[in-house]
Parts: sequence; structure tokens; C-alpha cells
Amino acid sequence: MSISSIVAPSRRSFLKTSAVGAAALTLPAPFIKRAYGQAKKTMVFASGEPVTGNWDPTSHTVLAQINLEGFVFGQLFRTPMRSDNPTEIVWELATGQKILDLHTIEYTLRDGVTFHDGKKFGAEDVKATFEYASQPTRPAAWYPGPCEVEVVDDLTVRVHTKVGNYPAAAFYFLAGFLPIMSAKDIADQATLQARPNGTGPFKFAEQRGNTTVLKAFDGFMHGKPILDEVQFAYIGDATTRVLALMSGEIDVTERLEPEQYETLESESKVKLSRTIATENKYLHFRCDKPPFDNPILRQAAAAAIDREQVLAVMGAAGHASNNYISPVKFGYVDLENYPAYDPAKCQELLSQAGFPNGQGLPEMEYTTSTGFYPKTKEYGEVIAAMLQEQGFPIKFTVMETAAWGARLYQQAGQPSHAAMTDCGWSTGSPEPDLVLRSMFYGKAGPKGGLINGIQDADIDAALNAEQAEPDPEKRAGLIGQATGVIADKVPSLSLFTSVLLHGYRTELEGLYFFPNGPIDAVKAEFKA
Repeated sequence: MSISSIVAPSRRSFLKTSAVGAAALTLPAPFIKRAYGQAKKTMVFASGEPVTGNWDPTSHTVLAQINLEGFVFGQLFRTPMRSDNPTEIVWELATGQKILDLHTIEYTLRDGVTFHDGKKFGAEDVKATFEYASQPTRPAAWYPGPCEVEVVDDLTVRVHTKVGNYPAAAFYFLAGFLPIMSAKDIADQATLQARPNGTGPFKFAEQRGNTTVLKAFDGFMHGKPILDEVQFAYIGDATTRVLALMSGEIDVTERLEPEQYETLESESKVKLSRTIATENKYLHFRCDKPPFDNPILRQAAAAAIDREQVLAVMGAAGHASNNYISPVKFGYVDLENYPAYDPAKCQELLSQAGFPNGQGLPEMEYTTSTGFYPKTKEYGEVIAAMLQEQGFPIKFTVMETAAWGARLYQQAGQPSHAAMTDCGWSTGSPEPDLVLRSMFYGKAGPKGGLINGIQDADIDAALNAEQAEPDPEKRAGLIGQATGVIADKVPSLSLFTSVLLHGYRTELEGLYFFPNGPIDAVKAEFKA
């Protein structure tokens, strides 16, 4: 296939008509049934990914569950992460902080807060949460970073970060992300895993198949929410989610396809939200096995890919960026050495690696998912064609989300591993290390970077240097240097920054969409 023949899909409507009735839908039950004239007090949110069933927030990295936990758990503070001020703080369970020395930060906590089970919130809960979640055995242990916590009094804690080598000035970016759990629950693992128990505006009521039902929490610190109930429902198919939104069966849907977003712009019953995300989409090269254990071949593959064509496919769902972190992350810069589309350089590098015009390269499987991320199949086909034109023998495999996820983290060089895989990475904090150390640090996983398996001394040294710098301005510069080192080594190619596309009913007001996916519905209500 010639590159000149690759174009973005047409912007045709995904529907022939907007008059779609509920009878046309096949939806997971049960959804809320509203009587005629009944005031809406239940919001139904449609997720494109199922929850795992283990309610320990440190047990998973599933985005759907993280989004749901945003309704249930409180945090020390929130970071709205607007691109003009990514480090802004909105205080929640904490009311302030002081940096006492290089590795000590003190938090004052909010009085009068209770968990959903009635237990009073206090310093012992922060201590238990931070020390438990920072254990390296926890699947999400890299979120807070290793630490020790000193209880000064019931409403004051001091976090000591020396063991994890985080300066206190950087650690607070991490601290705000972590859902605060009850010390009582952490002491009882069975209870912690069986049901979520937080201090947030909505409390867990029941699980009905693939639908999680949350009820408004009367004792919420800022007053009971206006909504009585939130139903968090898994609907894997994007078109089904949109049809359900238009018919009124659901009230909010996530991850609209670009064509859907453009079509819904003319729908009077639907409002749209477009938010630059904390998530970048990556094409990961398997650096722990041939042929991409050779950095020259990774550089050659990156030079074969025209990211502008990928963005043309993404439309409203993609944002151009030249870095391995999102523009709403602390320390983002446009890297001057970021890999660029250059077919001549690709051929030069292939020859340098001993594979002129790709001759002698083994077949390379490129896997992607369908049904969760927008347009992965479509832009994956474009990328595969570009690589094939330069001589890379690509086998492109599109998988359902669950099957793709089962292969995502395998790093032992087994035959089932794909040479390349497509994956996004989203976090709820402006802290860049949540991405950089997870993806590119040699000790992030048992065989290197969590997905690409990279183990590189230069990358590790650059990441350690930026992590240890206490001065925020100097650290921002070191983050730019570290991402520049990663760009030279190309363990992965960040294709673009994701844009979160949500659709919601016109009568629903008061929602705030965070750049990592969760929704603030404390002030949400249905108005006529």
C-alpha cells in the first residue's frame, strides 16, 4: 500500500437519523426506570471498561475502576490539572502542607470527616494508607512512592520520603493522587477487597452484574450531593453507549469516537466535553527481546511513522505533543530531539543495523485493542502500512480489550509477546514520574519497563537525577533532560496526547471532567 493512499476515515455520520428509540437498544440490565414526570435524581454513567471486582485501590491500574473510585474515595487534595496551571491544588481531606526539610512534608487534616461506615477520619488513616500503598508488592505501589508516616496528632501527619529518595517538594504531586483508605479496612484485607469504603460524596450500595450502584452519602464533608444515586454501568460497545445516551437510557458516556463527537455537536439533547488528558498513547517496542532490543531498529521504526497521519485519523480525540508526558504534566516541554517522520533516515538506520530495506527482519506482530480506546484499529492500520512500506514485515493483530490486556505486561520474552503493542497510560496527578518511571525505569517491572521491558542505564540515571532534585524549577529542567534521553533511546513512541470526549444529557448540569477520566458530580443535578 502506498503512503499517499492512506487517508483519514471520512467524517460521515455514524447514524442515519438521530431519532433512535430505547427499543432499538440492547443494554445491560438493570438501568433506572423513570416514571413520567418523575424528577431525575439518578445519573447513569456508561463506562467502556469493566471494573475488576477487587475494591482495594492499590490492587489494580484499571482506568474504569479508578474513575469509579473518584466518586467514592477522598484524597488529601485534587489537582484539576488545567494546562495553564497543572500544579494547582484544591484541598480536600488535607487543609494545608509545609515542607519541613528535604525529605519531610507535614499535612494538616480536615476535622469532622467520616468514612461511609461511620468511622472518623484521622491521621492514622493517612499513615496506614501511605505506608500500605507504598509497599513494592502492591500492583499500584509506584503511585505514592515509598514513604514512612509519623502521626503528630489526630489531625497532623509528617510524611518522610527519604527511603524512596523523593524530595518533599516533589512528593506532594504524588500524595494527592492516592485514595485515602480506612486504617481499619487495611488491617482486614478481606473487607478492603470486598467493598469500597471512602469519605467521598457517594457510597457503594450494591453490584448488579456489570452495573455498580452508588448512593449519595449524607455525611459528606461538603454536604450531601444533589443526586441521590449514580449507576456506573459497563457498556463495551461505543455505538451502543451513544445510542443509549441519545435515547435517555444513560446520562453520561465516555470515550466518544471522533465521528460520534462531531455528529453529536448538532444534537440538541446532548452536551459535549473535550478535555486534554493526562494520557499519552504509546506504540511500545518490546526492548527485552529481538529485534527491538537493538535501539537502532527502534529509531528506524520511529522514523517510518508520520504522526500527522495518525492525528488525522484521531480527529477531535487527539492532541499533538512531542514528549512522553502530557502537556498537563509538570515539566512538559516540546522536545527538540523527539523522533520525526523521515523515510530516508529510516532506510539509513535499517542499513546500519544490518537489515537494508528491511531484508532479514523477522515477522513482527503489532497488537492493539478495540472497543476501549478510540480509533486504535484505524490508526493502527495506517502505522502498519507505513512500517511495511519501509520494509518492516508487520503482522497487525486487533484484539478485544480483555485478551489484549492479558498480554500487555508480559516481559519474559515468551513467544506470545508482540514486538509492538499500542497502549495508553493515564494518571491522576501532574507528577510525571507516575508515567516515566512506570514505563521507562529499568526496575519498574520484573524485566524492566512495565510494557516495553526497557533496561537502560542512561535512562535510569536521568530519571534518578530529576527525582532527587528538591528545587521545582531545576527539577522541571531535569525532567526535560530525562525525556530527551528517552527520545534518543526510543523504547516507545508517544503518538499523541489523548483528548477525553464525553457526551452527556443537556438537562444535566454541574459536572467537572478531570483530565485523567474521573468526574466530579458533587454539584451535579438535572434541570428542566
